[in-house]
Amino acid sequence: MDVGIISRRYAKALLEYAESSGCGKEVYEGMSRLSGCFLSLPQLHVALNNPVLGIEEKLSLVCQAAGGKVCEEFVRFVKLVLHAKRESCLQLMCLTYIDLYRRMKNITIGKLTTACPVEKGVEERLKALVHDHTHGDVELEMKVEPSIEGGFIFEVGTYRLDASIATQFRRVKQQFIEKNRRIV
Repeated sequence: MDVGIISRRYAKALLEYAESSGCGKEVYEGMSRLSGCFLSLPQLHVALNNPVLGIEEKLSLVCQAAGGKVCEEFVRFVKLVLHAKRESCLQLMCLTYIDLYRRMKNITIGKLTTACPVEKGVEERLKALVHDHTHGDVELEMKVEPSIEGGFIFEVGTYRLDASIATQFRRVKQQFIEKNRRIV
């Protein structure tokens, strides 16, 4: 049994069904929350694979993990997965659906790491800048990491711009080490 093929087929079918029903965004948000729960709560995967729990309990568990209030298409999909006994593939189905949806809607993922919190205006300008280059929507994850000491690290797609003070200090240190090696 190839889990990747199974997950991709289910995710593609869900994407087509959700888009034809007009609730692709709601399913995307539910899948994103569920995927986050799978990452933060390993017990969720264990509970879904528990043969003692019935389909209704597992359905309730998945719906709660997806945010509680989910659309009917999401519920119908989870029921289908549970009836087909494919709950072990549900996490990969979530990730595959998220990836397919982002590709279809041309959504770019960005990550901004700063030493201190950034005001909303900076975030909006950054989103507009990325939007101008990609001609698509941007999901920007903001992270505060005091260890970079100042500046920022911006990642979007495969590009990374590291303008942090900590990195600049490491470069200067490396230059001094290299220069001292040549002298000795």
